[in-house]
Amino acid sequence: MPPEESGTVTYINGPVVKASGMAEASMMELVYVSEERLAWEIIALEEDVATIQVYEDTTGIKPGMPVYRSGSPLAVELGPGLVGQVLDGIGRPLNVMREKQGAFLRRGLQVPTLDRERKWPFVPNVSPGAEVKPGDILGTVRETPLLEHRIVVPEGVAGKVIRVAPEGEYTVTETIAVIATGDGEREVKLMRRWPVRRSHPLKERLKPSVPLITGQRVLDIFFPLAKGGAAAIPGGFGAGKTVLQHQLASWSDADVIIYIGCGERGNEMTDVLRQFPELQDPRTGRPLMERTILIANTSNMPVTARESSIYTGVTIAEYFRDMGYHVALMADSTSRWAEAVREIAGRLEEMPVEEGFPAYLPARLAEFYERAGYGKVADDRYGSVTIIGAVSPPGGDFTEPVTQHTKRFVRAFWALDKRLAFARHFPAVSWIDSYSEYVDDIAPWWEGKYGVDWRGLRQRALSILARENELQKIVQIIGPDALPDEQRLVLHVAAMIKEGFLQQNALDPVDRYSTPEKELKLLELLMHYEDRARDLVRQGLPVYRIQGMKVNRALLAARHEIPDDKLEELEALRERMDAEFDALEKEIPRPREVRS
Repeated sequence: MPPEESGTVTYINGPVVKASGMAEASMMELVYVSEERLAWEIIALEEDVATIQVYEDTTGIKPGMPVYRSGSPLAVELGPGLVGQVLDGIGRPLNVMREKQGAFLRRGLQVPTLDRERKWPFVPNVSPGAEVKPGDILGTVRETPLLEHRIVVPEGVAGKVIRVAPEGEYTVTETIAVIATGDGEREVKLMRRWPVRRSHPLKERLKPSVPLITGQRVLDIFFPLAKGGAAAIPGGFGAGKTVLQHQLASWSDADVIIYIGCGERGNEMTDVLRQFPELQDPRTGRPLMERTILIANTSNMPVTARESSIYTGVTIAEYFRDMGYHVALMADSTSRWAEAVREIAGRLEEMPVEEGFPAYLPARLAEFYERAGYGKVADDRYGSVTIIGAVSPPGGDFTEPVTQHTKRFVRAFWALDKRLAFARHFPAVSWIDSYSEYVDDIAPWWEGKYGVDWRGLRQRALSILARENELQKIVQIIGPDALPDEQRLVLHVAAMIKEGFLQQNALDPVDRYSTPEKELKLLELLMHYEDRARDLVRQGLPVYRIQGMKVNRALLAARHEIPDDKLEELEALRERMDAEFDALEKEIPRPREVRS
């Protein structure tokens, strides 16, 4: 930070401040205001007047106070020590800040993201004389038992390794390698900085083709998301957005989880901070926080820091992606982020458009979601960033601007239905309003790995649910008893799919997560049930006999009574079902043969 002031405060309007004497400043440059050194960011320049958005409370700031330039944009520190942290919207560690000042933090407190004193065990991966290029691994640090931190050659650096540190313990500021480039020698440390608003490029962007396995049957089978894809979870208050994102963070097969509490209520973020350290990684049994980073920016924190929080999170996600990891980023919620954008635009006296949002809202949403992606990060490594953003439309109105513009930039839309939520159906994902455009991309993965017509199974089940939705409109007028048996069977099978497949209990140790094998076998079993039942109804068996089958209860209970490691019990259930159907078939009266 320069020791002398560069400008002077001339105007204050909430989190927006103007300063004169800033002719040499640049757009998006980080500056510090007053002797408290409050962190601000330049968002507009006109001659020597800079318009600045403030990341902290501006109470007490007045004209005439000094402004100090930093000479660089807002950036986040990247290196060992990120995993397990709880950061604020601009990357400051909240747990360290609390230790320094207690629960109530004063303005202007500047704490580095990474501990400068802690030493990390570094193991070199290259030798002096080796030729390296961006993305190559120089060495590794075992950051947690679940995560190996890979120190890669930074973007724009290529050449011969002159010196590499021997195996040992080093702080994040110590040099671990020196590379001779065409422009001279370049030192590489365990830590680096990257501007949060600048996307880190992939070496080669590829089409997503591998699903993100979530363990939630309605998502994995009906509305899948590919690794490197983008999804939105819109829903009104109480529909279960936060709970669903907690489930995805806990059970998805991503290597690294980044959870951004973006403008959420303090009590919800408190639940996250209390629950996540107690959760276990389902694959290893270790604490989930050993591969998780939390970014907390609640609704009572400055709106400008909220606006920056999603960029801080996605920058960290790209950093781990470049190591060759699959990263899942949860943003809860992008509506609160959009409200921050709207407030800042209002302070800047910009022309509002839809519902007061600025005209550039779609561009900002695109800028965020398009940082998701899957591709090659080095010659022998692939990585991905998958973005899942919650949307909180006022009154559950999906036609409002944030939801509508978000649909333009995501390919998976998991619409939550408050009626399902109030009926205690979890996840409350509407099978009528939701969709996924990744089906054709990932179908070869499912069919190649499990040898099952996954695409045909899901389409058939969705068709039954769609027919049931149409029949419900008739049922509301004339009642179900007035329908022919074939249509009553559709209602019955759809109810079996909803209760026996789509519904899950997040608190049940068996049902809260399903392996892909169990998901497929459950759906195959229900479709086999529909095959046999439809055949008997066409032969004249009354549908009430099928509704009264003893095996029905076992079918509905299989999702929480049969664990993932005992799937052979599903085959036994199929045999039991067939035996009961065979017995019913024998009861169907046959027409007598006509004798000549």
